[in-house]
Amino acid sequence: MDYSKYTREQLIEMIDELKMLNKELLSEKEKEAKLNFAWTGNLGHWYFNIKTGFVVFNPLKIIALGYTMEELPEKVSYKFFTDKLHPEDYQKTMKAMMLNMKGKTNVYECEYRIQAKDKSWKWFYDRGKVTQRDDNGKPEFAVGIVFDITEKKEQELRLVEKNQLLRQESTTDELTGIKNRRSIMEELEIRTNEALNNRSALSIAMFDIDKFKTINDTKGHTFGDKVIKEVANIIAESLRGMDSIGRYGGEEFLAIFPNTNIEGAFLICERIRKRVEEFDFGDGYKVTISGGIASDYIDGLTEFINIADKKLYEAKNSGRNRTVS
Repeated sequence: MDYSKYTREQLIEMIDELKMLNKELLSEKEKEAKLNFAWTGNLGHWYFNIKTGFVVFNPLKIIALGYTMEELPEKVSYKFFTDKLHPEDYQKTMKAMMLNMKGKTNVYECEYRIQAKDKSWKWFYDRGKVTQRDDNGKPEFAVGIVFDITEKKEQELRLVEKNQLLRQESTTDELTGIKNRRSIMEELEIRTNEALNNRSALSIAMFDIDKFKTINDTKGHTFGDKVIKEVANIIAESLRGMDSIGRYGGEEFLAIFPNTNIEGAFLICERIRKRVEEFDFGDGYKVTISGGIASDYIDGLTEFINIADKKLYEAKNSGRNRTVS
Protein backbone atom coordinates (compact mmCIF):
# COMPACT_ATOMS: atom_id res chain seq x y z
CA MET A 1 0.00 0.00 0.00
CA ASP A 2 1.28 3.49 -0.90
CA TYR A 3 1.21 5.55 2.30
CA SER A 4 2.71 8.65 0.69
CA LYS A 5 -0.73 9.99 -0.21
CA TYR A 6 -1.88 10.03 3.43
CA THR A 7 -1.58 13.05 5.72
CA ARG A 8 0.22 12.89 9.02
CA GLU A 9 -3.12 12.88 10.88
CA GLN A 10 -4.45 10.01 8.72
CA LEU A 11 -1.31 7.96 9.34
CA ILE A 12 -1.58 8.55 13.09
CA GLU A 13 -5.22 7.44 12.96
CA MET A 14 -4.26 4.27 11.08
CA ILE A 15 -1.55 3.52 13.61
CA ASP A 16 -3.99 4.01 16.48
CA GLU A 17 -6.46 1.63 14.81
CA LEU A 18 -3.78 -1.01 14.33
CA LYS A 19 -2.63 -0.61 17.92
CA MET A 20 -6.17 -1.10 19.22
CA LEU A 21 -6.76 -4.09 16.97
CA ASN A 22 -3.43 -5.62 17.91
CA LYS A 23 -4.18 -5.07 21.59
CA GLU A 24 -7.48 -6.89 21.17
CA LEU A 25 -5.97 -9.82 19.31
CA LEU A 26 -3.26 -10.22 21.93
CA SER A 27 -5.85 -10.02 24.70
CA GLU A 28 -7.93 -12.74 23.07
CA LYS A 29 -4.91 -14.93 22.62
CA GLU A 30 -3.71 -14.48 26.19
CA LYS A 31 -7.09 -14.72 27.88
CA GLU A 32 -8.66 -17.09 25.35
CA ALA A 33 -11.71 -14.84 25.13
CA LYS A 34 -14.80 -17.04 25.03
CA LEU A 35 -16.54 -15.39 22.11
CA ASN A 36 -16.12 -18.47 19.92
CA PHE A 37 -18.86 -21.07 19.58
CA ALA A 38 -18.61 -24.40 17.81
CA TRP A 39 -21.77 -23.73 15.80
CA THR A 40 -22.31 -24.21 12.13
CA GLY A 41 -22.70 -20.96 10.26
CA ASN A 42 -19.79 -19.32 12.09
CA LEU A 43 -18.75 -16.31 9.99
CA GLY A 44 -15.92 -15.30 12.27
CA HIS A 45 -15.05 -12.29 14.41
CA TRP A 46 -15.68 -8.62 13.81
CA TYR A 47 -13.79 -5.72 15.37
CA PHE A 48 -15.43 -2.33 15.67
CA ASN A 49 -13.36 0.80 16.28
CA ILE A 50 -16.04 2.97 17.82
CA LYS A 51 -13.86 6.10 17.69
CA THR A 52 -13.51 5.96 13.89
CA GLY A 53 -16.66 4.02 13.03
CA PHE A 54 -14.77 1.44 10.95
CA VAL A 55 -15.05 -2.35 11.15
CA VAL A 56 -12.58 -5.15 10.51
CA PHE A 57 -14.20 -8.53 9.92
CA ASN A 58 -13.73 -12.03 8.58
CA PRO A 59 -14.38 -12.11 4.80
CA LEU A 60 -16.92 -14.91 5.38
CA LYS A 61 -19.34 -12.33 6.76
CA ILE A 62 -19.41 -10.37 3.51
CA ILE A 63 -19.29 -13.47 1.31
CA ALA A 64 -22.43 -14.75 3.06
CA LEU A 65 -24.16 -11.59 1.83
CA GLY A 66 -23.10 -12.25 -1.76
CA TYR A 67 -20.31 -9.67 -2.00
CA THR A 68 -16.62 -10.03 -2.67
CA MET A 69 -13.99 -8.12 -0.74
CA GLU A 70 -13.02 -6.36 -3.96
CA GLU A 71 -16.48 -4.78 -4.15
CA LEU A 72 -16.06 -3.07 -0.78
CA PRO A 73 -14.34 0.22 -0.02
CA GLU A 74 -10.87 0.05 1.47
CA LYS A 75 -12.31 0.89 4.89
CA VAL A 76 -15.76 -0.44 5.76
CA SER A 77 -17.88 1.52 8.21
CA TYR A 78 -20.26 -0.01 10.75
CA LYS A 79 -23.03 1.85 8.91
CA PHE A 80 -22.39 -0.34 5.86
CA PHE A 81 -24.01 -3.20 7.78
CA THR A 82 -26.60 -1.30 9.85
CA ASP A 83 -28.03 0.28 6.67
CA LYS A 84 -28.82 -3.24 5.46
CA LEU A 85 -30.79 -4.30 8.53
CA HIS A 86 -34.43 -5.26 8.06
CA PRO A 87 -36.69 -2.33 9.08
CA GLU A 88 -38.45 -4.53 11.64
CA ASP A 89 -35.14 -5.52 13.25
CA TYR A 90 -33.27 -2.20 13.16
CA GLN A 91 -34.51 -0.67 16.43
CA LYS A 92 -34.05 -3.78 18.58
CA THR A 93 -30.56 -4.36 17.16
CA MET A 94 -29.45 -0.77 17.78
CA LYS A 95 -30.97 -0.88 21.27
CA ALA A 96 -29.06 -4.05 22.15
CA MET A 97 -25.79 -2.47 20.95
CA MET A 98 -26.40 0.83 22.76
CA LEU A 99 -27.23 -0.89 26.06
CA ASN A 100 -23.87 -2.65 25.91
CA MET A 101 -22.04 0.54 24.95
CA LYS A 102 -23.59 2.30 27.96
CA GLY A 103 -22.47 -0.56 30.19
CA LYS A 104 -26.00 -1.64 31.07
CA THR A 105 -25.47 -5.15 29.70
CA ASN A 106 -22.37 -7.32 29.77
CA VAL A 107 -22.84 -8.60 26.23
CA TYR A 108 -24.50 -7.37 23.06
CA GLU A 109 -26.62 -10.20 21.65
CA CYS A 110 -29.18 -10.09 18.88
CA GLU A 111 -30.78 -11.95 15.96
CA TYR A 112 -31.61 -9.86 12.91
CA ARG A 113 -32.28 -10.00 9.20
CA ILE A 114 -29.77 -8.34 6.91
CA GLN A 115 -30.18 -7.77 3.19
CA ALA A 116 -27.84 -9.59 0.83
CA LYS A 117 -26.59 -8.26 -2.48
CA ASP A 118 -29.37 -10.11 -4.37
CA LYS A 119 -31.98 -8.34 -2.11
CA SER A 120 -32.82 -11.54 -0.22
CA TRP A 121 -32.78 -11.54 3.58
CA LYS A 122 -30.24 -13.46 5.63
CA TRP A 123 -30.65 -14.18 9.33
CA PHE A 124 -27.59 -13.40 11.46
CA TYR A 125 -26.96 -14.07 15.13
CA ASP A 126 -24.58 -11.45 16.48
CA ARG A 127 -22.82 -11.51 19.85
CA GLY A 128 -20.21 -9.15 21.13
CA LYS A 129 -19.22 -6.57 23.71
CA VAL A 130 -17.29 -3.38 24.33
CA THR A 131 -13.79 -4.39 25.39
CA GLN A 132 -11.99 -1.07 25.56
CA ARG A 133 -13.12 2.20 27.15
CA ASP A 134 -11.35 5.50 27.82
CA ASP A 135 -10.66 6.90 31.29
CA ASN A 136 -14.21 8.30 31.42
CA GLY A 137 -15.80 4.98 30.53
CA LYS A 138 -16.64 6.01 26.98
CA PRO A 139 -16.59 2.98 24.64
CA GLU A 140 -13.70 2.88 22.18
CA PHE A 141 -13.51 -0.65 20.86
CA ALA A 142 -15.91 -3.60 20.54
CA VAL A 143 -15.40 -7.15 19.40
CA GLY A 144 -17.88 -9.84 18.48
CA ILE A 145 -18.68 -12.91 16.47
CA VAL A 146 -21.45 -13.44 13.94
CA PHE A 147 -23.25 -16.51 12.64
CA ASP A 148 -25.40 -17.13 9.59
CA ILE A 149 -28.56 -18.73 11.05
CA THR A 150 -30.70 -18.43 7.91
CA GLU A 151 -31.18 -22.18 7.54
CA LYS A 152 -32.07 -22.53 11.23
CA LYS A 153 -34.64 -19.72 10.97
CA GLU A 154 -36.15 -21.20 7.80
CA GLN A 155 -36.51 -24.54 9.58
CA GLU A 156 -38.22 -22.76 12.49
CA LEU A 157 -40.57 -21.01 10.05
CA ARG A 158 -41.46 -24.31 8.37
CA LEU A 159 -42.12 -25.83 11.79
CA VAL A 160 -44.37 -22.90 12.77
CA GLU A 161 -46.29 -23.21 9.49
CA LYS A 162 -46.63 -26.96 10.00
CA ASN A 163 -47.91 -26.46 13.55
CA GLN A 164 -50.37 -23.84 12.36
CA LEU A 165 -51.62 -26.23 9.70
CA LEU A 166 -51.97 -29.03 12.25
CA ARG A 167 -53.78 -26.68 14.62
CA GLN A 168 -56.11 -25.60 11.84
CA GLU A 169 -56.76 -29.20 10.84
CA SER A 170 -57.56 -30.08 14.45
CA THR A 171 -60.21 -27.35 14.68
CA THR A 172 -61.63 -27.41 11.14
CA ASP A 173 -64.21 -29.73 9.66
CA GLU A 174 -62.53 -31.46 6.71
CA LEU A 175 -65.57 -31.47 4.43
CA THR A 176 -66.95 -27.95 4.94
CA GLY A 177 -63.96 -25.89 6.11
CA ILE A 178 -65.92 -24.45 9.05
CA LYS A 179 -65.26 -25.27 12.72
CA ASN A 180 -65.57 -28.91 13.73
CA ARG A 181 -67.67 -30.05 16.69
CA ARG A 182 -64.89 -29.79 19.25
CA SER A 183 -63.92 -26.31 18.10
CA ILE A 184 -67.46 -24.90 18.03
CA MET A 185 -68.12 -26.34 21.50
CA GLU A 186 -64.96 -24.68 22.82
CA GLU A 187 -66.16 -21.44 21.25
CA LEU A 188 -69.57 -21.84 22.88
CA GLU A 189 -68.00 -22.38 26.30
CA ILE A 190 -65.95 -19.19 25.91
CA ARG A 191 -68.96 -17.19 24.72
CA THR A 192 -71.14 -18.53 27.53
CA ASN A 193 -68.60 -17.51 30.17
CA GLU A 194 -68.31 -14.05 28.60
CA ALA A 195 -72.10 -13.63 28.56
CA LEU A 196 -72.41 -14.69 32.20
CA ASN A 197 -69.58 -12.41 33.35
CA ASN A 198 -70.81 -9.43 31.31
CA ARG A 199 -74.50 -10.18 31.81
CA SER A 200 -74.95 -9.88 28.07
CA ALA A 201 -77.29 -11.65 25.68
CA LEU A 202 -76.27 -14.87 23.94
CA SER A 203 -78.24 -17.02 21.52
CA ILE A 204 -77.50 -20.22 19.64
CA ALA A 205 -79.20 -22.07 16.80
CA MET A 206 -79.19 -25.67 15.65
CA PHE A 207 -79.73 -26.17 11.92
CA ASP A 208 -80.51 -29.44 10.17
CA ILE A 209 -80.84 -30.18 6.46
CA ASP A 210 -84.36 -31.42 5.80
CA LYS A 211 -84.83 -34.97 4.44
CA PHE A 212 -81.10 -35.44 4.05
CA LYS A 213 -81.37 -39.24 3.93
CA THR A 214 -83.63 -38.90 0.90
CA ILE A 215 -81.04 -36.66 -0.74
CA ASN A 216 -78.36 -39.30 -0.22
CA ASP A 217 -80.62 -42.14 -1.36
CA THR A 218 -81.78 -40.42 -4.55
CA LYS A 219 -78.78 -38.32 -5.54
CA GLY A 220 -75.89 -40.24 -3.98
CA HIS A 221 -73.44 -39.50 -1.18
CA THR A 222 -71.20 -37.32 -3.34
CA PHE A 223 -74.12 -34.99 -4.02
CA GLY A 224 -75.04 -35.20 -0.35
CA ASP A 225 -71.54 -34.00 0.58
CA LYS A 226 -71.94 -31.14 -1.91
CA VAL A 227 -75.21 -30.12 -0.23
CA ILE A 228 -73.55 -30.10 3.22
CA LYS A 229 -70.68 -27.96 1.91
CA GLU A 230 -72.99 -25.49 0.17
CA VAL A 231 -75.30 -25.16 3.19
CA ALA A 232 -72.27 -24.59 5.45
CA ASN A 233 -71.04 -21.92 3.07
CA ILE A 234 -74.44 -20.18 2.92
CA ILE A 235 -74.67 -20.11 6.72
CA ALA A 236 -71.09 -18.86 7.12
CA GLU A 237 -71.59 -16.07 4.57
CA SER A 238 -74.86 -15.02 6.24
CA LEU A 239 -73.36 -14.53 9.70
CA ARG A 240 -72.02 -11.31 11.18
CA GLY A 241 -68.35 -10.91 12.06
CA MET A 242 -68.83 -11.79 15.73
CA ASP A 243 -70.92 -14.91 15.03
CA SER A 244 -69.59 -18.45 14.70
CA ILE A 245 -70.69 -21.60 12.88
CA GLY A 246 -69.57 -25.20 13.25
CA ARG A 247 -70.56 -28.61 11.97
CA TYR A 248 -72.14 -30.29 14.96
CA GLY A 249 -72.45 -33.66 13.25
CA GLY A 250 -73.62 -35.18 9.97
CA GLU A 251 -75.96 -32.64 8.36
CA GLU A 252 -76.41 -30.63 11.58
CA PHE A 253 -74.85 -27.23 12.33
CA LEU A 254 -74.46 -25.13 15.48
CA ALA A 255 -74.40 -21.32 15.20
CA ILE A 256 -73.44 -18.91 18.01
CA PHE A 257 -74.76 -15.33 18.18
CA PRO A 258 -72.97 -13.26 20.88
CA ASN A 259 -74.68 -10.13 22.26
CA THR A 260 -77.86 -11.19 20.50
CA ASN A 261 -81.28 -11.80 22.03
CA ILE A 262 -83.70 -14.41 20.77
CA GLU A 263 -85.52 -11.96 18.50
CA GLY A 264 -82.27 -10.90 16.81
CA ALA A 265 -81.19 -14.52 16.40
CA PHE A 266 -84.54 -15.38 14.85
CA LEU A 267 -84.09 -12.70 12.16
CA ILE A 268 -80.62 -14.03 11.28
CA CYS A 269 -81.82 -17.64 11.16
CA GLU A 270 -84.74 -16.77 8.94
CA ARG A 271 -82.39 -14.97 6.55
CA ILE A 272 -80.22 -18.09 6.43
CA ARG A 273 -83.20 -20.40 5.94
CA LYS A 274 -84.53 -18.35 3.03
CA ARG A 275 -81.12 -18.19 1.32
CA VAL A 276 -80.82 -21.97 1.48
CA GLU A 277 -84.36 -22.39 0.18
CA GLU A 278 -83.62 -20.13 -2.80
CA PHE A 279 -80.23 -21.69 -3.64
CA ASP A 280 -79.86 -23.86 -6.75
CA PHE A 281 -77.83 -26.94 -5.81
CA GLY A 282 -77.60 -28.00 -9.45
CA ASP A 283 -80.12 -28.52 -12.25
CA GLY A 284 -82.75 -26.66 -10.26
CA TYR A 285 -82.47 -29.00 -7.27
CA LYS A 286 -83.69 -27.31 -4.08
CA VAL A 287 -82.97 -28.08 -0.44
CA THR A 288 -84.44 -26.69 2.77
CA ILE A 289 -83.26 -26.51 6.38
CA SER A 290 -84.95 -26.24 9.74
CA GLY A 291 -83.67 -24.33 12.76
CA GLY A 292 -84.15 -24.19 16.51
CA ILE A 293 -83.03 -21.26 18.69
CA ALA A 294 -82.17 -21.03 22.39
CA SER A 295 -81.18 -18.08 24.58
CA ASP A 296 -81.39 -19.61 28.08
CA TYR A 297 -77.81 -20.59 28.99
CA ILE A 298 -78.04 -20.32 32.79
CA ASP A 299 -78.40 -24.09 33.38
CA GLY A 300 -75.17 -24.99 31.55
CA LEU A 301 -74.00 -25.88 28.05
CA THR A 302 -75.72 -29.24 27.83
CA GLU A 303 -79.16 -27.85 28.68
CA PHE A 304 -78.50 -24.82 26.46
CA ILE A 305 -77.92 -27.07 23.44
CA ASN A 306 -80.80 -29.36 24.43
CA ILE A 307 -83.21 -26.40 24.28
CA ALA A 308 -82.03 -25.48 20.77
CA ASP A 309 -82.24 -29.14 19.77
CA LYS A 310 -85.83 -29.45 21.06
CA LYS A 311 -86.80 -26.32 19.12
CA LEU A 312 -85.17 -27.79 16.01
CA TYR A 313 -87.30 -30.92 16.26
CA GLU A 314 -90.39 -28.79 16.84
CA ALA A 315 -89.57 -27.18 13.49
CA LYS A 316 -89.13 -30.61 11.91
CA ASN A 317 -92.35 -31.98 13.34
CA SER A 318 -94.38 -28.93 12.33
CA GLY A 319 -93.58 -29.21 8.64
CA ARG A 320 -89.82 -28.45 8.20
CA ASN A 321 -88.30 -25.45 6.39
CA ARG A 322 -88.94 -23.16 9.34
CA THR A 323 -87.30 -21.68 12.43
CA VAL A 324 -88.67 -22.16 15.94
CA SER A 325 -87.57 -20.11 18.94
